[in-house]
Amino acid sequence: MSGTKVADKAAANSAAREARIDKILKGAIDPHVHSGPSIAPRAIDHLDLVRQLSEAGFAAVVTKDHDYAGVATAQLITKHYPELRTKIFSGIVLNNVVGGINPYAVEHTAAMGGKTVWMPTLAAENHLRWEKNASFAHPASTSKMRHATAVPVLDSNKKVLDSVKEVLDVIAKNDMLLASGHLHVSETWVIFEEAKRRGVKRLAFTHPEEIVGASLNDVKGIAAMGAFVEHSICMFLEGSKFKVANAEDLRHQIEAAGLEQTVICSDLGQVGVFSPLEGFRRGVALCMDLGYSDDDIHKMVATNASKMIGLDQKAA
Repeated sequence: MSGTKVADKAAANSAAREARIDKILKGAIDPHVHSGPSIAPRAIDHLDLVRQLSEAGFAAVVTKDHDYAGVATAQLITKHYPELRTKIFSGIVLNNVVGGINPYAVEHTAAMGGKTVWMPTLAAENHLRWEKNASFAHPASTSKMRHATAVPVLDSNKKVLDSVKEVLDVIAKNDMLLASGHLHVSETWVIFEEAKRRGVKRLAFTHPEEIVGASLNDVKGIAAMGAFVEHSICMFLEGSKFKVANAEDLRHQIEAAGLEQTVICSDLGQVGVFSPLEGFRRGVALCMDLGYSDDDIHKMVATNASKMIGLDQKAA
């Protein structure tokens, strides 16, 4: 075969692969993305993010900021840009900036259409310990935050604090998603068990591959509770500054939770790395290389996330 024919065949194969990725991502959802504005440097703002994802046919996106609830911005974009296909939602992270474990803030977020309540991230005791050991200061942390008292979720007897129970009740009443944030996995087990007892139906175990100290047995067990296991694809991709794991690690994570409970998010939006959309495209390609079918990949990037956040796909 001549060099020209080889090149033509390679180009045709590449085009076919890109077309497969396009199709898989129709109706996709990114339930965890760090667009701006933020005090941390962001490469894309909320509106431009929705524009990009709309062009790609995404059904929805949930923005996450460590410091503020993005629900007001989501409402503005929804009202003023009705032509955009991608629906934008947000939620609240229970760090010190919003008063920590604050049921009033959670109730307000719910009233504004918020989808997700994340347990503490930058203010979690586990995160502060991890960050200190990693010699890393998150760019969304102010000087005061870096020296902050951690936001507790359990008492000295490892029982769920009453304030957390109040938050769980608000989440249950409003059918919101409870995400584990940067809690240590040992705390997540306790919080999720209490959440289920109090009627919370939507649970997300946040990036077990990093920060939270989770084993594959933890992943398997928490998925068996009915929680979705959400993987930050940026932590598996070549060329990502957040890469901490490889393709086979992702396979093991998916096998531990099962396809029905696995959700892939981007966790992107930062400067110095590819966009959330490009992260999804690379993540889909990675899953294809691992041998997953197009239908199975679509389930992990779309169907499962829709169930997780409670999105009516027919209305999206």
